[in-house]
Amino acid sequence: MTLDDFIRDQAALADAALNRWTPDATIAPETIHKAMRYSLFAGGKRIRPLLCIAAGKAVDPNVTGIENAAIALELIHTYSLIHDDLPALDNDDLRRGRPTNHKVFGDAMAILAGDSLLTLAFEVLAKLPDTSDRTKVALIAELATASGTVGGMIGGQVHDIEGERQKPTAELLERIHRAKTGALLRASVRMGALYAGATDAQYQALSSFGEHVGLAFQIVDDILDVEQSSEELGKTAGKDQAQEKITFPAVYGLAKSKEMAEAERLAAHQALDSFGDAARWLREIADLVVHRKS
Repeated sequence: MTLDDFIRDQAALADAALNRWTPDATIAPETIHKAMRYSLFAGGKRIRPLLCIAAGKAVDPNVTGIENAAIALELIHTYSLIHDDLPALDNDDLRRGRPTNHKVFGDAMAILAGDSLLTLAFEVLAKLPDTSDRTKVALIAELATASGTVGGMIGGQVHDIEGERQKPTAELLERIHRAKTGALLRASVRMGALYAGATDAQYQALSSFGEHVGLAFQIVDDILDVEQSSEELGKTAGKDQAQEKITFPAVYGLAKSKEMAEAERLAAHQALDSFGDAARWLREIADLVVHRKS
């Protein structure tokens, strides 16, 4: 099986789970469910669910039902994108190659669609079938912390907003991106570890992997915003520079940023040494993260 095969199969499982858990667009109130589904099924890469599933399989190759836990990450991620695109934040018109949620449904419904995906994520984790209460609580705590204000996604977004038009420094850059993007990516592998019953040593190793791959992901995102077109990215290119955001190219330049991404990829591989072949998919996803073009 190739990585493309793995991604196709696991993304299909994740999409089927998202479809099961998300209210159908025919259920009242129809508009909110249409708005939720519009962004949720807009063709995202499903990187976070894939990382969760691959981490679970690194711990237990026979793990089952993990896609149900994994989709909570996609629900949180999609909610954050809907809100991020709003006029009060990044004010973007394009996401995943199509008009942003608020451009189709209006600001109010977009805010509520994001809110709905956020709350649905924790409903899914609380209702996971064939999962102990102890594991459910651990998964909920992991996702809530990674999404929150102290070292989590929202905290990173605040630093990002407040950092606009400030002098770009390495310290502020790290504070933004370890929280804004890295925390949820690290939580993806941690949740896979927790669901599959990882030992403390396995959990720590996967946490280290998640930190490195999360940082690599953001470095590459910043590079692509400079180098690729809006058509290639599926979102508006050049926004970071236009809004004077603090990015890796702004602090280190493009050449150094590319070196840093490669260093993080290698460190992510090294963190998985104890897993052997069981972590094959995680290693290949790390490679994909760094070598992607969109």
